[in-house]
Amino acid sequence: MTKKQRLELTWIGKDEPVKLEPRTLIEDPSKSHGDANSGNMLIHGDNLLALKALEQDYTGKVKCIYIDPPYNTGQAFEYYDDGLEHSIWLNLMKERLTILKNLLSNDGAIFVQIDDVEGAYLKILMDEVFGRQNFINTVSVNMKNVAGASGGGQDKKLKKNIEYIHIYAKNYDTFSSFEGVYDYVPISEMVEEYREEGKSWKYTSILFHEGDKKYVGSTVDGDGNEIKIYVRENPVFKSINQIMKEGQISEKEAYDKYAPKIFQTAMPQSSIRPRVLKKVSELGINEDFYSIEYVPKTGRNKGRLYEQFYKGGSFRLLAWLRDVSEEKDGVLCKKEAQGTYWNFASETKNLTKEGKVNFPNGKKPERLVERCILMATNEGDIVLDSFLGSGTTAAVAHKMGRKWIGIELGDHAYTHCKVRMDKVVDGEDQGGISKSVDWKGGGGYKFYELAPSTVTR
Repeated sequence: MTKKQRLELTWIGKDEPVKLEPRTLIEDPSKSHGDANSGNMLIHGDNLLALKALEQDYTGKVKCIYIDPPYNTGQAFEYYDDGLEHSIWLNLMKERLTILKNLLSNDGAIFVQIDDVEGAYLKILMDEVFGRQNFINTVSVNMKNVAGASGGGQDKKLKKNIEYIHIYAKNYDTFSSFEGVYDYVPISEMVEEYREEGKSWKYTSILFHEGDKKYVGSTVDGDGNEIKIYVRENPVFKSINQIMKEGQISEKEAYDKYAPKIFQTAMPQSSIRPRVLKKVSELGINEDFYSIEYVPKTGRNKGRLYEQFYKGGSFRLLAWLRDVSEEKDGVLCKKEAQGTYWNFASETKNLTKEGKVNFPNGKKPERLVERCILMATNEGDIVLDSFLGSGTTAAVAHKMGRKWIGIELGDHAYTHCKVRMDKVVDGEDQGGISKSVDWKGGGGYKFYELAPSTVTR
């Protein structure tokens, strides 16, 4: 009988059985902090034993897993022995990924960040553990700008600036689509980019004053609903350059201050405009600026009273900058959909300040972890990180209103993770994503240790 074969990754020790002593988790109330009923867990101990202990209560309940395991680079980091022999590293990951899969909910997803030392091997390993059919994406993440970097010649390799995130579903068939992924570029920066690239930027006019409103008549939309028409008397229009000169302000200040009133004119493909134009012609009115009010049946303004403005005899619609942008941290930004290349180089510049704990070579930006959690979860869902490091995943999940489980082996479970999470709970951590989510503090967590071994030696 021919043995059935399959494509798989092999290594020394792969098929050796793993013997795990069952261990329980014991709360240390002296280290727990804040609201004991928040449902969050900070666990100190070997993550394989801790994950095994979690299976009893959390199998199939974790919606999102983000882990940033040791990269096996061969370097001796301060907090991690990251030079494990290749086969040992693969065994370490396989054992943990297998239990992590069990903990994931049927509609859950796992994000594993890695660099190019083990990235390809990890992808094949995850194909084997999770099933190739459950692969979603591999994202390339720019973690460092290398343009103009000095040095070189001391190594045959290019300078590294890209890491990878392998993303898998527990079950692709029952997995629901991710939320959209976006970058937000301040409008003032986008204007400068357009100028440098020789592109035409058309949002340069400001409706400084809307003018006095005078009703002149009505028409109807395709369903027979009323569209009220107004002439706007004595409106005031200004350009960005005019505002800059009058106010002695920079271009950035002008866009930041007047962004909600900035527009360009357009000829929309709409059934509304020709109806209004026809009615104005019937009324024998010849003005330069009009507005209408109606209740749209579709689109972003569906079901509410909406106002539009038209300029000139050809009735060019005022298309607002605010309708193609979004306010982020008090600044109007252009919202750009992202694919599988994410640029977080700027987020790493002040990374040492995030969480007020120092974690060289290991800390990830809060906004990067936030993006992963936003894609895969809703408020109240459980997020797990079994390589918690400095506590970033727990901090971000907490601020976002998710429940979380964090596991860390070393003493920095006390010196980093606990210290950081206490500051988050107390509202003292205002770095990272705190301002964008309006974090003021609250919640809490329970601190757990692994129960001592019962095996006598």
